[in-house]
Amino acid sequence: MTGTVHVDFGDPRGMSDLGTFLARAGRANPGGAVRLQVLGGLLVTTVAVIEGSGLLGEGTVLGMRVVRVAGADELDTTVSFAAVNDRLARDGAGAVLSVPPMTVRVPWSGLTPPRDGWEPVGQLDGAIVDSIAREGISQVAEGAPEGAGGHAVDALRRRVWARMSETVPPIPAGLAFGAHVLGFTVPGQPAAVAAQGRWTRLSTSRGHVLVR
Repeated sequence: MTGTVHVDFGDPRGMSDLGTFLARAGRANPGGAVRLQVLGGLLVTTVAVIEGSGLLGEGTVLGMRVVRVAGADELDTTVSFAAVNDRLARDGAGAVLSVPPMTVRVPWSGLTPPRDGWEPVGQLDGAIVDSIAREGISQVAEGAPEGAGGHAVDALRRRVWARMSETVPPIPAGLAFGAHVLGFTVPGQPAAVAAQGRWTRLSTSRGHVLVR
């Protein structure tokens, strides 16, 4: 990407919402990155809540928000949270984001979820999704004793977040964790579960979480 690319949200609240989304994603994946894509009049913002393993990125959990923007240059880039947050602070209370020119390479950015062909699987209440996430967070905290090595903690997290819930429909715990940490769940409102090939998606009015 050369030169300065701009995204016009048309409203300062769009910039504020992006900052909130990245702050939440940063708590789950400190030092992470965000993929910014403009498709027509839509800005697709994707983050990795959990980074997968292997060539196929098994266990990758992506969080995705799709918002309509007033105007934007052609865009498909992946930049660090820190770089975008710096631009958000610099652009102040305006409605136009100056996209950082310095890109980063992260394995998950090559994973592009399918746009169509999704088959509905069922629905779960937002409160149930939150409870699955909280249970997993407790399991990780209790199973990672002080002084445990990084590899041991990573292995524990992968086991916990790969487990299927006992709900109907069942979902990987990591999907619930992504929705919970990104603030996508709404108690009393349904979260729709869909599948397409190797992918499973959990969707609410606030965004999507996907796992493969």
